[in-house]
Amino acid sequence: MASASSTFKFLSLLVALFAVVETTMGGDPDIVSDFLVPLNVTKVDGAFFTFTGMRALVGGPEPADFKVLKASAAEFPALIGQSVSYATLQFPAGTTNPPHTHPRSAELLFLVDGSLQVGFVDTTNKLFTQTLQPGDMFIFPKGLVHFQYNADTQNSALAISAFGSASAGTVSLPTTLFATGIDDNILAKAFKTDVATIQALKAGLAPKP
Repeated sequence: MASASSTFKFLSLLVALFAVVETTMGGDPDIVSDFLVPLNVTKVDGAFFTFTGMRALVGGPEPADFKVLKASAAEFPALIGQSVSYATLQFPAGTTNPPHTHPRSAELLFLVDGSLQVGFVDTTNKLFTQTLQPGDMFIFPKGLVHFQYNADTQNSALAISAFGSASAGTVSLPTTLFATGIDDNILAKAFKTDVATIQALKAGLAPKP
């Protein structure tokens, strides 16, 4: 894993780079003011336009499992109406970000450290995959199912993703299919298997106590 100082430098450079890219990729509706202020915000100063949630990456411990730190409209209200958001993706050795989609934005991923296997499936069910090295970028088209996987069993990986929406949304396929209460019989027929198999999949996705 890269040192905290080198990781911080990478993050600083990427903020400047992605700010330009996302200006051209923005997909949210245009606003008719410089910025939008939520009703519950009574003071607007420099702090309103500052997000400190990524400080946890600098010198912080590595997570035990895949972890996402988001800077979207939900975490950083100053982004509302600005058509941009970020996420940092931390991959301990051997972990994955399961297949998912972002219904409101494409995703531009930059690999800072480690290696990642990435891929997406288009609407003809064709799979596009690549193994990324530090400094590589990969685009996941808007709304298409995609994934990332750190196949390295010894080393972690760190990536940063930029989105052309302040609220790109995430639809996780395993969670959506097996952890939202869809009837077992419907899922068994859809996947051409039996109810016992579906129940075993649901049990595996149940929240840990």
